[in-house]
Amino acid sequence: MSLILLIEDNHDIAAMVGEHLEHEGYEVDYAGDGVTGLHLAVTQDFDVIILDLMLPGMDGLDVCKKLRGEAGKSTPLLMLTARDTLEDKVAGLDAGADDYLVKPFDLEELDARVRAMLRRAGGEVAAEVFRVADLEVNTGTMEVHRQGEELKLTPIGLKLLVALMKASPKVLSKATLEKTVWGDIVPDSDALRSHLYNLRKAVDQPFDQPLLHNIPGMGYRLHRKDGG
Repeated sequence: MSLILLIEDNHDIAAMVGEHLEHEGYEVDYAGDGVTGLHLAVTQDFDVIILDLMLPGMDGLDVCKKLRGEAGKSTPLLMLTARDTLEDKVAGLDAGADDYLVKPFDLEELDARVRAMLRRAGGEVAAEVFRVADLEVNTGTMEVHRQGEELKLTPIGLKLLVALMKASPKVLSKATLEKTVWGDIVPDSDALRSHLYNLRKAVDQPFDQPLLHNIPGMGYRLHRKDGG
């Protein structure tokens, strides 16, 4: 049985979502504020975290940043938000969320997104080692190294990187990458762009030679331009 952590301060929403998830066969733990939610997320192992953006004590963005950064947790995370602007969505993804859902939402869509996150985290990627230039990914241990330095990626960042490394030096289209990550339930185009931006920061920013390239009008590819 999959264990889900629901961090939501609105008692009516929390009760509705919690009861629905339990009815669908999940085990649900609950926190009503950001500090408690972060503590549970760090000290226990959950299969999925559903995190509200607006929380007392510590907001969802800070919870997410601390979970990904200081705690180094890669638990799949779905952010709930009443804010539907592009800036708010990108901010949530930049903080480390894997997906987002705008309130009000249908419980059927919540189900679909939770199932998709569980599938992505459930070992769909075979245990292999991929190398492009000085970048190496081990999908068995979920470790990424470049020049001997370990890089921290979100589950979606890892999924994107493995797809790009498998295809290297070929170009993968935006549609192909979206389907690889989200299947048939694709968020708007800004989700992919934000995840790729974060992936580029992790893979390229600290190093002299860029590997992740945007090919205008075609897509993205991972390779070293000098062929090394």
